[in-house]
Amino acid sequence: MCLVAASAGFFSSAGLIIAIGAQNAFVLRQGLKRNHIGLVVLICALGDISLILGGVAGIGALVNRWPALLVALRIAGAAFLALYGMLAACRAWRGTAGLAPGIAEVPSRQRIALTCLAFTFLNPHVYLDTMVLLGSISTRYAGTDRWFFALGACTASLVWFSLLGYGARLLLPVFRNPRAWQVLDGSIAVFMLALSAVLVWHPIR
Repeated sequence: MCLVAASAGFFSSAGLIIAIGAQNAFVLRQGLKRNHIGLVVLICALGDISLILGGVAGIGALVNRWPALLVALRIAGAAFLALYGMLAACRAWRGTAGLAPGIAEVPSRQRIALTCLAFTFLNPHVYLDTMVLLGSISTRYAGTDRWFFALGACTASLVWFSLLGYGARLLLPVFRNPRAWQVLDGSIAVFMLALSAVLVWHPIR
């Protein structure tokens, strides 16, 4: 039964995080640019793990009862995504980003860490998906099985972000072409601005 619970946790978590999102787009870009990949993967994985454990422990139910907190996160998240989207749009317009991934100036560890933390914790959906949803699913399991579910979910997060961050280098031959970087940054810009608009005009219920 422990293996069943762990497998359920792994696939439940994977189904939530593998879908393309703002955080995944950020990790992919840092992986392509080889910007502090280990730090990015660590922050994203640990952030997810902390939320998963909080949800399984029951904190997700409290978050769901604090609509004011989710409203504040929604506003802050929308502003952050809009800013990042506009920066990506500027890079796509200039067409000068990422022409030489190994040579370009690398942002500081502090800047990368803060940006990564913002993508991780300023998304109100992550609290509902990771804490509330996974926390609710975990209640199907009793005793130690519930924590095996959490272990499986945490493993999925660690595996996914590691694959995304370190596996991005396999796409480097494609991104030697400046046009590929323009397409990526343009797509990120559209995606981030669309997410920002969704957060503003369609509040979480």
